[in-house]
Order: sequence, then structure tokens, then C-alpha cells
Amino acid sequence: MIAIYPGSFDPITLGHLDIIERGCKLFEQVIVAVLRNPNKSPLFTVQERVEQIRRCTQHLPNVEVDSFVGLTVEYARLRNAQVLLRGLRVLSDFEKELQMAHTNETLWDEIETVFLATSNEYSFLSSSVVKEVARFGGSVDHLVPQQVALDICRCYAETHPGATPPIAMNPVSRVNHQPVDQEV
Repeated sequence: MIAIYPGSFDPITLGHLDIIERGCKLFEQVIVAVLRNPNKSPLFTVQERVEQIRRCTQHLPNVEVDSFVGLTVEYARLRNAQVLLRGLRVLSDFEKELQMAHTNETLWDEIETVFLATSNEYSFLSSSVVKEVARFGGSVDHLVPQQVALDICRCYAETHPGATPPIAMNPVSRVNHQPVDQEV
């Protein structure tokens, strides 16, 4: 069974990775589909986001990363997917996601939406929160994979040269969610 996990992923967070990793245990294939939304001004280009997600999910053999424009159900039909995978953090997410699931079913009655509750440690986390923290110089290394944190730091240094630089990254590998050895 193929599941599509759609989103803007600008940037991908540890909460997104949590949903991807758990989805990989449930489905034969998970396609992380980066939506090209013309109504948003993203921090990263679609191609940059696709590459970030590929780097972060390279340890998962049943993940594919792609991008699309248009309706998610049309993309799902094109990819022969049966499931849309969605993460839920708070009650307001559920209301919005339930409405979208019902709408998607009216567009294609062969698609199911599966909701995964976000792990408690990521229940507050969103891409918007990450960008807000980074914009004001806060460390985001505990919110996003390490390489993505570095990308964000570089991006804000280029686009906001007068901004306070983010606090130095902690030496943590987010792929395995374990501290890495460091010399003392």
C-alpha cells in the first residue's frame, strides 16, 4: 500500500520526520510530496526542500521524495496511492484536516486519509515556529534535522544580513536522534 504524505515542508521539522518514520512502519511505500504552493513565499525553493527531505530520510528504504502542483488527490491517483498520511498536533489541526479529508473523498472516493497523532515532544512544533525562532536568532537545532538547521542559518544570514545570527548548533545528530561523540 502506498501512502502520500503531502505538505510544504518549509522547512522539514523533527515532527515531520516522526510522522514519516512511523508511516514507514505502516505502509509499503511513503511518498513525501512537497507541494508547490503559489500563494506562499517559502524560505526554501521546492528543489531545496526536496533535497533536504531526501538527506533526512536516506535511512528509510521505503521513502520517496517528490514534488507536485495541484490537487493532492490527483497526485495520489497519478502515483497509484491509496492513502493520504497526515499528522495531527492539536485539536484545531483535526478540524481542518477532517474537513480536507472529507473534501478529498468527494474528489476521489478511493482515497483514504490516515491521521497519526504527533508524538508529545513535537506537539507544539510547526515550520512557522521554526522560521520565527530562527528569524530572531534563536537556535533551531532541537526542532529540525542538523543539516536543515545549518541551511536555515545560512539562509537567514543571506536574506537578513543585519539579523542576530542563530545560536551555535549543539553537536547532535538528528538522523538517529542521538548525541554524537565530541572531543573535550
